[in-house]
Amino acid sequence: MADDKTTSAPAEPTPAPPRGSVERRNLDQHRRLRFRRHRRRAFIRSVYSLPSLATLGNAICGFASIYIAGLVSSPAGARDSIAAWFSDPSHRFIWSAWLIFIAMLFDALDGRLARFARHTTDFGGQLDSLADVISFGAAPAFLALQMFKFHIADQISLPLFVTRLVWAFGAIYLSCAAIRLARFNVSNEHGEQHHFSFLGLPSPGAAGAVAALALIFDSLEADAPRLARVALYALPIVLLSAGLLMVATIRYPHLVNRYLRGKKTVPRLIAMLAVGLLLVVNLKLTLAIGLLAYAYSGLAGHLFRMVRRYRRPDQTSMSGAA
Repeated sequence: MADDKTTSAPAEPTPAPPRGSVERRNLDQHRRLRFRRHRRRAFIRSVYSLPSLATLGNAICGFASIYIAGLVSSPAGARDSIAAWFSDPSHRFIWSAWLIFIAMLFDALDGRLARFARHTTDFGGQLDSLADVISFGAAPAFLALQMFKFHIADQISLPLFVTRLVWAFGAIYLSCAAIRLARFNVSNEHGEQHHFSFLGLPSPGAAGAVAALALIFDSLEADAPRLARVALYALPIVLLSAGLLMVATIRYPHLVNRYLRGKKTVPRLIAMLAVGLLLVVNLKLTLAIGLLAYAYSGLAGHLFRMVRRYRRPDQTSMSGAA
């Protein structure tokens, strides 16, 4: 039997329009537009990933700070020369503190990148808080406990109650940081107009106050060892108070959005110039004093307002009696 199926001849390809014709110019223009759209989409996708990369850089710096603070001195001739250098007590704690400050830079950068790309999402906010728990919750507490153990607990025979109490202060600090960040996630609103102040001490400010004592100790250890020891003994107090200030209902200003953006007045410019000169003269002490001043400025202002509030009824009653 003959095969009933019919085979159709393959369609011939459509010939390209000749060069210089209107059809060819339209086709080339369509290809260029399609290539530009594809390149723009690839650029937008890469820009959208930058805030998350900065947030992960924040978390990595916090993890590195914990790792360096927990290093044990390596014997001479160790294979890993970098780890041996970081494990030296003269480098170990100061670099752990500097990594917390680098994490603070990444934390400030990811929000700027998200607003620059106009791509602020709930996923980015959740990821940012998870990274902050590592860098500004676990890392400062671990650094403070390791410094207190190495410089005080291992040198002086302290009662067991004291060492456990200091560990409890670190646990309280970590718990307060987690509560502070969870509260921020629940009440957070997108947009810079909602970020001119914080309810409670921000976790980077609390971490900076704890790491500031490491800077003070490193700056004063050689020239003023007694003052350096005072910074060590103040570590548990600062650790506990910074943790409690994070969950307090005290307002703290957002320094960048409130003071560094917008119109610059002459007194503000002079103050910025003075701070810049002090940073050049002594970076560690200026940075440490500034962070400690910011951490306790909210508490000082709150106490000042309470005193004024209690004094006003007395003044009004005296004027009424007169």
